[in-house]
Amino acid sequence: MQPINEQIAELYRSHFNTMPGSISKIPQSGSDRVYYRVEGETVCIATWNKNIKENQTFLRFSEHFKKCNCPVPFIFAVNKEESIYLQEDLGDVSLLNELEQHGYNNHVYGLFQQSLQQLAHMQIKGHEHFNYEWCITSQEFGKQAILADLLYFKYYFLDALKIPYDKEKLVDDFEVLSIYLARVDHKYFMFRDFQSRNVMVTPSVGGSLGEVVHFIDYQGGMKGAVQYDVASLLWQAKAELPEEWKNSLLEFYIDNVENILQSKIDRNRFIGQYNGYVLIRLLQVLGAYGFRGLFERKAHFLTSIPLALKNLRWFLQNKQVGISVPEFERLLSLMVEDEIIHRFEPPKATDETKLVVHISSFSYKATGIPKDESDNGGGFVFDCRGILNPGRVEEYKQLTGRDKEVKDFLEQNTKMPQFLNSIYNVVDISVEDYMKRGFENLQISFGCTGGQHRSVYAADALTRHLKNKYGVKIELKHLVQDAKNWNNAPNP
Repeated sequence: MQPINEQIAELYRSHFNTMPGSISKIPQSGSDRVYYRVEGETVCIATWNKNIKENQTFLRFSEHFKKCNCPVPFIFAVNKEESIYLQEDLGDVSLLNELEQHGYNNHVYGLFQQSLQQLAHMQIKGHEHFNYEWCITSQEFGKQAILADLLYFKYYFLDALKIPYDKEKLVDDFEVLSIYLARVDHKYFMFRDFQSRNVMVTPSVGGSLGEVVHFIDYQGGMKGAVQYDVASLLWQAKAELPEEWKNSLLEFYIDNVENILQSKIDRNRFIGQYNGYVLIRLLQVLGAYGFRGLFERKAHFLTSIPLALKNLRWFLQNKQVGISVPEFERLLSLMVEDEIIHRFEPPKATDETKLVVHISSFSYKATGIPKDESDNGGGFVFDCRGILNPGRVEEYKQLTGRDKEVKDFLEQNTKMPQFLNSIYNVVDISVEDYMKRGFENLQISFGCTGGQHRSVYAADALTRHLKNKYGVKIELKHLVQDAKNWNNAPNP
């Protein structure tokens, strides 16, 4: 089969009548889609995805929404197999990036307003003449879909906590809640994953309008309550929006819906139903964190659980869903107690913490396993030679594990992510125990054939993980790179 890069280049040439200057892979997110930035006379994003049904859904959705003047990317070209398509490049800056960089200022608030204004337009105007047979799975987020989200939360998070409950009463409560939420007044197009990461911020054409927002990753959409998408954006745990922002932005959104519909909304009823969808969204996120963290043991998702639980606790203490579900309410109140939240909160290093973690990369051929010079002795040694070697690829031979091209190769073409997740689980046990017991040293070494690619990448990755999770002191050395004076990049 023709390599993906060549297929992309050919599609670009056939549409733009010129060959691209460069094709570079963009780091992959949680999906199986692979993105490439294609640069030339026209810069665009190439998407490669083996899931043809998903591609067809995205392409049909995009064509429809573009006709409705919705802020979605323009599709330039699609190959015959519908496995690759070229779309408008919306840049790398998301609404979440803007929030993290600028904080809660007027500029960011304005971007949230713009996002909600465009969302209301896409939901209502995009719903007109929309063919819901295009949807990937369900055509409507109704009772069964809501019940599925509740059961997903139950199996992958609640049951893992091992809190005793009456199974029949809980399922009855799920049934009542799903029926209540399915009977909403306003059902239009539902984005399904409307979070700040999926809102891209770009300069307007000519710059006269400042920055404008565009939406991505809407292929999971279906017919459903408009409140769900608003809840997804305003209650995203990572964003931690202030309560006054949540309330005023919700009112702003309702104003826009009324303006588009040219009719008044029963705001009390709308907000009561909205609160129900906030709860559903918070639980769906916890289910996802539980599946990725507790079952797949991915460290990033485990560290997100405490924030999500605190978010849920605040909601339970301050909002009303408007329907009685006693067994469910009892379990939720137990689930957000301090003891449960503390289970997922890693200990943090303080000024009094004595532990220093010594991390190094080495070459089995050139340097051998580094000796632990501390009184502790021993430590961990991880052999990276079971991971596909980037050094066998001609274009990577002179690069190291700190170069973007090598990082992309290891993250997207090897089992390095699974390898590191296993290491995080093992090392975390020792780091937490050593911190608690006042130990001073822990040595962790990564080896590969040349000490240039795999071991360097792994050592840097573990350094970032331990700094982010524990704030522990790290001493990082790359034995081969240090000797060759290649280590010019700052430490992670």
